[in-house]
Amino acid sequence: MTRWGLTIPLTGVPLAEHREIVAALPGLGYTDAWSAETNGTDAFTPLALASQWAPELRLGPAIVPVYTRGPALLAQQAATLAGLAPGRFVLGIGTSSDTIVERWNAVPFEEPYKRTRDTLRFLRRALAGEKVTEEYETFAVRGFKLDGAPDVPPPIVLAALRPGMLRLAAREADGAITNWLAPADVRKVRAELGEEPELIARLFVCPTEDAAEARSIGRWMIAAYMNVPVYRAFHEWLGRGEALRPMNEAWAAGDRRKALEVIPDEVVDDLIVHGSPEACRARVREYTDGGLTTPVLAIVPGGGMPVAEAVRALAPGA
Repeated sequence: MTRWGLTIPLTGVPLAEHREIVAALPGLGYTDAWSAETNGTDAFTPLALASQWAPELRLGPAIVPVYTRGPALLAQQAATLAGLAPGRFVLGIGTSSDTIVERWNAVPFEEPYKRTRDTLRFLRRALAGEKVTEEYETFAVRGFKLDGAPDVPPPIVLAALRPGMLRLAAREADGAITNWLAPADVRKVRAELGEEPELIARLFVCPTEDAAEARSIGRWMIAAYMNVPVYRAFHEWLGRGEALRPMNEAWAAGDRRKALEVIPDEVVDDLIVHGSPEACRARVREYTDGGLTTPVLAIVPGGGMPVAEAVRALAPGA
């Protein structure tokens, strides 16, 4: 089955105004709706609403940080969504970033690999209905048991940007979620994950034929992400370290204008899908042809096209 996902909520559209948009997605050919959790809506509320608005969609957060909720609360919220969307909910978890975890939520960003591994192992048991008493390396749980574990435990996928986490996803999870990559990068990610596990990626799509506008928007987004240590390391591993070094240095020096100016067009074109809706759909298919299982479009407003119209224009069957 060819999957085609959409990020919700849509930028600039209040969550309360999403009902008609989400209800229409299956008829347009979308198979999935994936949320996120940064500094806007939480990850679970949009999915709870979508589970009732469009019962055909598969739903998942991409991702919920493993630090910002206790293990038991995370299991409870996952079980709630699994009950609202039986067999259609996928739990995406990951480290998030030091900015979100430590600077915004006042939680130490320590031992990210081990914390993710331990949370995954706890969730497997808890969502299967077991009573869990366990001393993990990064936390301990004593006597927790879900009241009403889901009949169908949800698959769990891990946010994975580099080999260690990709290999953990391959060994112990049901797939991996990645972010900010080009079609040519998919094979390198697959080499660590393997060919069988599901690979999900959020793709930033700006449906405009004004390349200068798309690149201007893309530069701001790239600068905001690629100066975060986890993403900087990811792109060094992918081979963009030298291309992004001038931007990183200018940003560290406090020269935001120069940081934007020195991001090469080629990097923006690699990482931001832009062009006519037809060109954008073709570009997304380059990812799936390269081994991406589930593209999740994150629509970036641009070119004057209303976001709701862009949802229709970027649908796989449009």
